[in-house]
Amino acid sequence: MKAVVLLSGGLDSSTVLYQATSDGCECYAISFDYQQRHQRELEAAKAIAHSAGVVEHQLVNFDLNAWGGSALTDEALDIPTQRSLGEMSQNIPITYVPARNTIFLSFALAYAEARDAGRVYLGVNALDYSGYPDCRPDYIQAMQEVFRLGTKQGREGDAIAIVTPLIELKKTEIIQLGNQLVVPWEQTWSCYAGNETACGVCDACRLRLAAFAELGLQDPLPYAQI
Repeated sequence: MKAVVLLSGGLDSSTVLYQATSDGCECYAISFDYQQRHQRELEAAKAIAHSAGVVEHQLVNFDLNAWGGSALTDEALDIPTQRSLGEMSQNIPITYVPARNTIFLSFALAYAEARDAGRVYLGVNALDYSGYPDCRPDYIQAMQEVFRLGTKQGREGDAIAIVTPLIELKKTEIIQLGNQLVVPWEQTWSCYAGNETACGVCDACRLRLAAFAELGLQDPLPYAQI
């Protein structure tokens, strides 16, 4: 079966791509340059797509920077740093990008139907401390209905399925799965800061580092601070 995989180049999406490959899918990766501050992740996405042997890797360009509304797209807003896991879980953080997954899934749906794919894989996680609203099961269920109602395939009874293999996994469990799938962690990128070396202090870095440490493993990425 053909599958479109949303690939940011991060730990989660890279694991999902390798899972889709393991599931026997013919994979088509799609990544997004939305003028995010951490564009370094696009280099990681390209490397991971190559390592996984995807059939095709699409890069879609659009500009969310002009709208702002998130610390990931507006340099006037500070990216939170040095926060504890408890602090991260209190509120939806300023790194939430308005409607990002809805935008991403719309592109992925169009790409999937154009390629006659039966699945769209997405690396959302409902247990992540960020608590983004567009990473939760009820949101995915609603988007699945959009996939059914908004496409020719869906109306003809063959709706494209949204597959979210990580949605109920802890970060440690995702790393364990990735290790089983032999994901090259050294090629991935999680940091929110727009630097060539991962900062080690943003929420994404701290969640990643904490999970590797909990498993007694060394994250192969270099960090500016730990």
